[in-house]
Amino acid sequence: MVWLRVVLAPALLLGVLWVVDLEGVGRQLRGADPGWITVALAFSVAANFVSAWRWRSLVHWLGHRAALSRVFSLYLQGMALSSLLPGAMVGGDLYRAVGLRRDGAGTWPAGASVLLDRLSGLWMLWVLSAGAAAWAWTSGAQEALVNVGMAGQGRWLPLAMALFLLVVPITIICAGRWLPNQGRLSKLTGLMTRRGITAEFCRQVLGSAIVQLLSVAALACGGKALGLDVPFWVYVVTAAPIFLMAALPVSFGGWGTREAAAVVSLAPFGVAAPSAVAVALLYGIVALPQAMVGLVLLVMHRRREPFGSA
Repeated sequence: MVWLRVVLAPALLLGVLWVVDLEGVGRQLRGADPGWITVALAFSVAANFVSAWRWRSLVHWLGHRAALSRVFSLYLQGMALSSLLPGAMVGGDLYRAVGLRRDGAGTWPAGASVLLDRLSGLWMLWVLSAGAAAWAWTSGAQEALVNVGMAGQGRWLPLAMALFLLVVPITIICAGRWLPNQGRLSKLTGLMTRRGITAEFCRQVLGSAIVQLLSVAALACGGKALGLDVPFWVYVVTAAPIFLMAALPVSFGGWGTREAAAVVSLAPFGVAAPSAVAVALLYGIVALPQAMVGLVLLVMHRRREPFGSA
C-alpha cells in the first residue's frame, strides 16, 4: 500500500540512523572532505550519462530512434520521480517507459527497453562483485573474505559465480533460437532472435561494466571523503547488496535500505556502522543534484504538455 510506504520509508532511514548512533554519523558527515565529494559527484554524473547511452542503444535496437539528449532527459526525470515517490526506482522506470511511448515507441519496445536496461545493470553488478571477490582472494585478502562466508571455498566459489552469471544470458539467447515462436512466447523468442542481438549484447556488457565501475567509484569516493582506508575491490564486492537493496520498492530513492545494507556488507571488512551509513548517505546525496535537474525538466515538460494530454 502506498500510504504504508510513505510512512515506513522515512521511518526506516531514521531507524537505521538511530540504531547505529546518529551523533556518530553526523560527525562523520561534518568531517567529510568536499573535494572527494565533488569527485564522487563527477563519477555519479558520468555513470548516469553512460546509463542513458546504454538505454538508448537498447531503444534503437528495438526499433525506435531517439536522440541521446532526449533519452538522458527522460533518465534524469525518472531519477527525480524515483527520489520523490515511494517505490525506489520502480516509479522512475515506469515513467521512462511511458515517456518513450509518448514519443512514438510501441508499448512493447518501450517497456522491454526499460526492463532490459535494468536487468543489464543488475546482472553486470553481480558479475563484477563475484569477479572482484575471486581476484581479491588471489591477492592475499583471504581473511577478509572468510569473514563474509567464503571459508573453505577459496577463490573458486566467487569465480564460479562470475562465470555462471556471464554464461546465463548467452545460454538464454542461444536457447531462444529453438523455442517455438508462437503464443505467449512469440515476443520473447522474437526478442532473442532479433537481428543484431550479438552486437547489442556486447554493447550492453561494455556499457553496464562502465556504469557499475563508475557507480562503485562514486561509492568509494564517499569512503575517501570520510578518511576510510578501504581497498577499491571491497567496494566492488559490497556494491552488489548495497545497490540491490537500494532498488527494492520499499523506500524513497533507496534511502534507508541502502544504509542498512551498507552496515551489514561493510562490517566484515572492518568498517564501523556509523562510517558505513555515512558512506551510503554520501552516495545518495551526490545523486540529489541530478534528481533536482530531473525535477526541473519534469516541471518544464508538464507545463508544455499538461498531464493527461495525448
